[in-house]
Amino acid sequence: MLRHLGTKRTYGHNVKLATLLGITAGFVNAAGFLAFAVLTTNVTGHAALFAERIAMEDWKTARVVALWMFLFLAGAFISSLIVSRLGRNQRYSYVIPILIEAGILLTVSLTGTRYDHSLVSKELFAGSLLFAMGMQNSLVSIVSGSVVRTTHLTGTFTDLGIELAQVLQQNTPEKAALQTRIKLRCAIIFFFLCGALAGAYLFRCFRFHAFLVPVAILIFTLLSDIFRIRMTHLFHRLQYPTKSKKGA
Repeated sequence: MLRHLGTKRTYGHNVKLATLLGITAGFVNAAGFLAFAVLTTNVTGHAALFAERIAMEDWKTARVVALWMFLFLAGAFISSLIVSRLGRNQRYSYVIPILIEAGILLTVSLTGTRYDHSLVSKELFAGSLLFAMGMQNSLVSIVSGSVVRTTHLTGTFTDLGIELAQVLQQNTPEKAALQTRIKLRCAIIFFFLCGALAGAYLFRCFRFHAFLVPVAILIFTLLSDIFRIRMTHLFHRLQYPTKSKKGA
C-alpha cells in the first residue's frame, strides 16, 4: 500500500492506506487533545489561535503556537526530503519517515508521565506530535499522489461535497470513477473517526500508554508491506528459477 506509486496504485491500495493511517491520525488527534488540550494533526486552528494571541499581545503563547505550526511544516519537509533523496521509486523509501513517526509516538507514550501541564512541557509534547503528523501527512500525500490525506478532514469533506454534487448530475461523465472517489473519501472520514473514538476512550483508560496503539499500527503497516515484497520475490524465484539464476 505504501510502495506502489503513480499508475501502479489501485483503489485497494488507497483504501488500505486510508484505513491504517487514518486510524492512526484520528487516534493521535483525540488522545493528543485530551492529553495536552492541543489539536495535534493539523494547523488550521493554530493559525486562528496565533492571530488571536497576537491581537491580545500574548507574545509568549503566540511564540509557542508559531513553533507548533513550524514543526508541522518541518515534519512535512523532512519526510518529503527523505523520500526524494532515496528516490520515490526506491522500494523502502517510506520506511524511515514511518519509523521516525513511530519513534516519536513511542517516546510520548513512555515519557508522558513527566508532563506537568506547564507551557514548556506542552510546547515539547504537543510539538513533537505535530511534527510526527506533518511527516505522516506529507508521506501519505506523496505516496497516494495527493489522493489520500489522513491527518485532517477539512479538504476531504470539501472534496466529498463537490463529488456528491457532481455524481447527482445525470450527464456527468465518468460516474463510476466519481463513485470510487466518493467511497474513498467516506473510508477516510470513517476510519479517522474510528481512530478518534478509540483514542479518546483508550487515553481515558490507559493515559499515555494508549499511544502504543498507533505505534503498533505503524509497525504493522511497515511489516505487512515488507512481508508482501519478500513473498512476491520468493514466489517469482520459485516460478522462474532460471531467470533468477541468470540475474544473480
